[in-house]
Amino acid sequence: MKQLLTPHQVAKAIGVSESSLKRWCDKGMLATQRTAGGHRRLTIEAVLEFMRESGHEMAQPELIGLPAAVGKGTVVVERASEMLREALIAGDEGVARRTILDLFLAKQSVPVIGDRVIAPALSHVGQCWAEGTLEVYQERRSCEIVSRVLHEWRGLIATPSAQAPRAIGGTVEADPYVLPTSLCELTLRELGWQAESYGTRLPFATLIAAVRDVRPRLCWLSVSYIADEAEFIAKFAELFDATQACGTALAVGGTALHEPLRCQLRYSAFCDQLAHLAAFATSLTSTSSNDSGQVNP
Repeated sequence: MKQLLTPHQVAKAIGVSESSLKRWCDKGMLATQRTAGGHRRLTIEAVLEFMRESGHEMAQPELIGLPAAVGKGTVVVERASEMLREALIAGDEGVARRTILDLFLAKQSVPVIGDRVIAPALSHVGQCWAEGTLEVYQERRSCEIVSRVLHEWRGLIATPSAQAPRAIGGTVEADPYVLPTSLCELTLRELGWQAESYGTRLPFATLIAAVRDVRPRLCWLSVSYIADEAEFIAKFAELFDATQACGTALAVGGTALHEPLRCQLRYSAFCDQLAHLAAFATSLTSTSSNDSGQVNP
């Protein structure tokens, strides 16, 4: 269960009086819950949503479980990527966490943070490892740090409503890369979707079974590694047929999907950035049609 915060905790974290906080709650500016005894409680998602909308800076964010310096200054997106890159190389999880959460509090979207900050930072770390200027442990540690931050970030995004469209996704079979599919999940959850990543190395057969059982509006596939392209093409065709039969749009993306390979695949949308996935998902919810999207020629 998610932690519920008291008005006293939140007021001190924000740096306002408890009476001011309660007035905001009474006006509906801050969503609250009531305990069995009638006491107010607030979720951290509601608090952060209020902070993002109001522009308030945090006074003592550590009181609600956030890094001590988060929300106390302006972070420029371009500079943030460099800050994250340096933090990952040094193994400084605190700075990495603060950098990402600062951007979130500054109302930067998941696609902006993912495409322009996290992806370039991790790409740089991977390139340094490939060139031999970083050790394997530094590259692996960087991925683990980002994975932990993404997991925390997921808990800070408002829970989608029960009526929200559903989306599922992951990577298939030999593909072990978890961060891209985690970012896809965050992107869709921020848009209000009931999105759930099923993780990595999923057999095509089980992903097809999930599509048939869940019948989501959208299925995404992150493809960073393919062991056998001929086998991948054949099984991907089966997945596409299953999504079409279920009225599910199939969005794909990833570094392993080079142009010659893509020409042999059928899908609803190709997304080489999180921003493209967000735009495609928005297009699905903006129409009442049951069409699963435009299939590539």
